[in-house]
Amino acid sequence: MHSTTTLKRHAALVDRMATARDIDLEEAMLRGRLSIPDLDDAVLRCTGCSQPGACARWLDAQTGPVPATPGYCRNAALFQDLEQG
Repeated sequence: MHSTTTLKRHAALVDRMATARDIDLEEAMLRGRLSIPDLDDAVLRCTGCSQPGACARWLDAQTGPVPATPGYCRNAALFQDLEQG
């Protein structure tokens, strides 16, 4: 089981990555395109990433919407699906 600190860190990374991709997770939930269990799964997938530090640095360097996630992102398919609607 993951600590609360770990879950919060990765939840923030998921949210930041969605924002970098210009995806509003709350809006996706309201429109029924993303469920709470889907978001929970995304956070858990993120906790399995071996590069959260690199991800945070990559996100820090972004200045606007990006067309894709880094190759190591375990939620790339989810973000692509949400982007496509």
